Amino acid sequence: MFKRKVIVTIAASVFSLSAHADGTTSDLSYESYIESDKRIKCLYGYAADKTGNHAAAIRIFEDCIERWNDVYSMIWLAQIYESGIGVPRDLAYATALMKKGAELDDEAGYSILARYHYGRALYEGIGTAKSESEGLKWLKRAADEGSIDASEYLKQLPENAR
Repeated sequence: MFKRKVIVTIAASVFSLSAHADGTTSDLSYESYIESDKRIKCLYGYAADKTGNHAAAIRIFEDCIERWNDVYSMIWLAQIYESGIGVPRDLAYATALMKKGAELDDEAGYSILARYHYGRALYEGIGTAKSESEGLKWLKRAADEGSIDASEYLKQLPENAR
């Protein structure tokens, strides 16, 4: 935990140098990554969000989703809209992003995480119509694919619900 805080703190201090006196954007700002065609920028969306630059994070994540159907960005953008930090809270949009990520198969395995979150949203009716049977389908799939969170969630359900 300490190591991650140090990295985020360093990133915040480096990337806070975002604007020059003449109004142009620094190469070290998060804003400079918004239009980048380098996929690594999707990771900068996380750092931008964690350091409070929610507007840049949202634009980075939206572009990563548009360009590459990036599931990592779908998950983070969904969390932003679920929390309502920096944007109006929108559970329906957050759940729609998780659904989109759940329906994909990305190499990094983020789709499994999206399946868990989408299954939970369906099961509990968060941002979507409640459907325990459809939620269980996604939760079981995520658990079968190795999601510990999905497995633990399923264990907490009543025996007859599983």
